[in-house]
Amino acid sequence: MQLYLECPCTSFPRSFARDFKETYRYPPPSTVYGMLLSLVGEVNMMDHLGVKIAIGIIGEPPPISRIVRKQRHHKFSIKNLGTYPSSQFSKPNHHELLTDLRFVVQIDSSEEGATVKLADRIAIALSTPEQISRFGGLSIGESWAMLNGVRTYREDDGAVRWLTQDKRGLIGLPIWIDRTTTQGTFARFTLADVFTDDCWVSIKAPEPPQKPAKVKASRKTKE
Repeated sequence: MQLYLECPCTSFPRSFARDFKETYRYPPPSTVYGMLLSLVGEVNMMDHLGVKIAIGIIGEPPPISRIVRKQRHHKFSIKNLGTYPSSQFSKPNHHELLTDLRFVVQIDSSEEGATVKLADRIAIALSTPEQISRFGGLSIGESWAMLNGVRTYREDDGAVRWLTQDKRGLIGLPIWIDRTTTQGTFARFTLADVFTDDCWVSIKAPEPPQKPAKVKASRKTKE
């Protein structure tokens, strides 16, 4: 299954971004996986682990724009507005945006453990959307970045350049992010014109680190 998606404006903030919110240039696999779950109305991130996805860009990589927004300190809630001058606790926030993003997602559910595969649920959502139950708009990246739509990819949509896993690649993207610890797994990619097996990314949660076994000290026996 290949899906065609387009978004007029979005952002994929890097995990280390703070006051200057830098964006990844390409859709991260972790973000695309979350978007696919939202498409079918699934709220459990663990339900379709094992699914493999491949991400391709149509045309040139989307240009990056930089904007400045006013940011208010979180500790000063709305109830305190008017008590202090608004400029006293505000500061500029620089934000990077991507515009005119068009991309393709290919899905392989053969290694999933779910009874109803993600690819099958997506096919139902596209053909008979009244059979699924979901809420909110469909976004890619941040919640305000609404997609124009989702449909099956057609050849006349344009040539696709695929994100291909490459240990020496210059494109670093997250595959899985733990929402509680903000830690995750990352991979490096390059852009390739030909689809290969290295384009597939398997969505798996990292195994928790094992605690070192405690060694019980033996007592010395007296001779």
